[in-house]
Amino acid sequence: MKVYLNNLNENWVVDRFRNDWILKNPDLYSEKAENCEIIWLISPWTWKNTPKRHLKQKKVLCSIYHLDFEKKGTSEEKEFYKRDKFVDIYHVISQHTYQDLQKLTDKPIKYLPFWIDDNLFFYMNDKDKIRGKFNIKKEDFLIGSFQRDSEGKNPKLPKLIKGPDIFFEIVNDIFLSKKNLRVILSGKRRDYLIGRLEENNIPFNYFESISIQEINELYNMLDMYIVSSRLEGGPQAILESALTKTPIISTDVGIASEVLSSDSIFDDSKSYKNATPNVDYAFEKVQKYKIDNMITQYNEMLVSLYEN
Repeated sequence: MKVYLNNLNENWVVDRFRNDWILKNPDLYSEKAENCEIIWLISPWTWKNTPKRHLKQKKVLCSIYHLDFEKKGTSEEKEFYKRDKFVDIYHVISQHTYQDLQKLTDKPIKYLPFWIDDNLFFYMNDKDKIRGKFNIKKEDFLIGSFQRDSEGKNPKLPKLIKGPDIFFEIVNDIFLSKKNLRVILSGKRRDYLIGRLEENNIPFNYFESISIQEINELYNMLDMYIVSSRLEGGPQAILESALTKTPIISTDVGIASEVLSSDSIFDDSKSYKNATPNVDYAFEKVQKYKIDNMITQYNEMLVSLYEN
């Protein structure tokens, strides 16, 4: 059995998953679509880069991370149905997406969350030393957000499905009573939040392009991580926070309810006050998502498709 994974080259988390799988499965990976038995559209939005003659001839697995069809007839919906003609089985990483996808297709759907590499993300019991490395005061109350928040075409506009407006409302409310608050940002396209924080004189540090090792360190110096999204596939930040024992609260998106305690989940910028991080609960739940365990399950999914 040989598997071809279509490419992104977007320096996004899916690129990392693609590379992880290839490194773990060199004997199963095919560099060319014509030489494989299975085409894995791990990047569904670049599916047209794979010749249709191969999509017709091979078995096709398509990963779907989230669906955002605000109304019927959108270009995204039309694109979905064009691609659906070639798909044999779908793969989703959250139960929310599973339920949404069931409404759109009769094709089989496999639910299997992505993995977390415990060699890259882990707990470090040295918060003060890490803060010193990044020139952050020990007494600061640090809230983190490492997910893009701005639209690509106009970075000053918020990417609303990521909920940066909700995140800002929360940190602004906390800042009213906690003047030692400091926001820690990382990743690309953070223009919207940076603008809002600057307008309201809320202290922040922005680490745009740093290594995975340093991202792990950022998690380990936080007092809280907040996921405020309206729609998500993962997000991976939930698994990363859980494994680094970073206190986290989240809206009920993606994999949140499967990893976090119900006490750690909130609805909006007002109800966040009722949410309480439960580090031990999340750390226990995240263990089953470690890379070696999950890669095995992914390969079982691929073998099942190949044999049936």
